[in-house]
Amino acid sequence: KKCKEEKMLPRMTRSTFRVGLAASASAAAYRMSSCDAMPKAGLQPDKWTALTLSKITKLSLNTAIYRFAFDDSSATSGMTVASCLLTKAAIGSEKPDGSRANVIRPYTPISRPAVAGHLDLAVKTYPDGKMSAHIAALKVGDKLDFKGPIVKLPYARNGHKHIGMVAGGTGIAPMLQVIDEILAEPLDKTKVSLVFANQAEADILMKRDIDARVADHPDQLRVYYVVDRPADTKWTGGVGYITEPMLKEHMPAPSNESMVYVCGPPPMYKAICGAKGTKEDPKAQGDLGGLLGRMGYDASQVFKF
Repeated sequence: KKCKEEKMLPRMTRSTFRVGLAASASAAAYRMSSCDAMPKAGLQPDKWTALTLSKITKLSLNTAIYRFAFDDSSATSGMTVASCLLTKAAIGSEKPDGSRANVIRPYTPISRPAVAGHLDLAVKTYPDGKMSAHIAALKVGDKLDFKGPIVKLPYARNGHKHIGMVAGGTGIAPMLQVIDEILAEPLDKTKVSLVFANQAEADILMKRDIDARVADHPDQLRVYYVVDRPADTKWTGGVGYITEPMLKEHMPAPSNESMVYVCGPPPMYKAICGAKGTKEDPKAQGDLGGLLGRMGYDASQVFKF
């Protein structure tokens, strides 16, 4: 019995051609659905697995898509939606014995869970980002340790009528994971509204790829871009910080039939929904605050990735 992705290949190919080479890895993955047979998982949630860097696709001066290959070309990531994985490298402070401490960081693949043979990470290199700098320094053929999936928020088809998303920078990755899950299932009628903030238009990760999704699903997916520094007067999106009027216009109103996801740097969490984490548990959701808190959303209607 053929897999669903085989039936959808012609459409996938047209989209991949349209969005261009830089986003082709994600665009192709987005079209895929899982096969009837359960493939072997290339990752384990309780054990570190070394994967080999097989391809680097530059998106900008400091951002690229890094493809990591499984030893078994038929294996998939085993990721669920929404979940992340962990990366590990001995690049931390030096220990008394001369070795270095491990640095562990979470990432969300932009490739679909059913893609066989590899996973793709979109990584932006930050000056003080130890793991992002380490990944940027890797050469094709080098290895990196992975563990996962780590489930963040199990997605249920048609669980909400409308999902709002507020993302900043590489915080787009978990949003795309959910968006792709929704758009890959014709029976899922969930509407999605995304506000995506970046410093400049050139910093918008996979913009062509995102726009292709909107073009394919105009009645189900809407995207509003916000930048700090527009390149010219032709810019039609938002400018500056995300504001309450922007959210009122583009997010679903507070309701038990809607949900708002937020993912970005710490200042964004603080401004949009309140800081993530508590003294006791840095991974906890934390109190709802910020703009969404003032707009009347309940804590159960907002999730901080």
